[in-house]
Amino acid sequence: MARVCQVTGKTPVGGNKVSHSNIKTKRRFLPNLQQKCFYLAEEDKWITLKLSTEAIRTINKNGLFSVVKQLRAQGEKI
Repeated sequence: MARVCQVTGKTPVGGNKVSHSNIKTKRRFLPNLQQKCFYLAEEDKWITLKLSTEAIRTINKNGLFSVVKQLRAQGEKI
């Protein structure tokens, strides 16, 4: 899997690196991805997800089971 968040779908975006002399060269802005293990109590198993930090906050707010249920509805294998 590439640098893509499994929950939010964030991917790298392009932009310019601007030097002091205002010369512009292409660069990539990568999302802040973390690989994190969660315990899914409803299924009594551990799952590992590659998440952006925004997605970790979403899981803390909405709960792991509801986020996993939405991912499975979208066709993601968890």
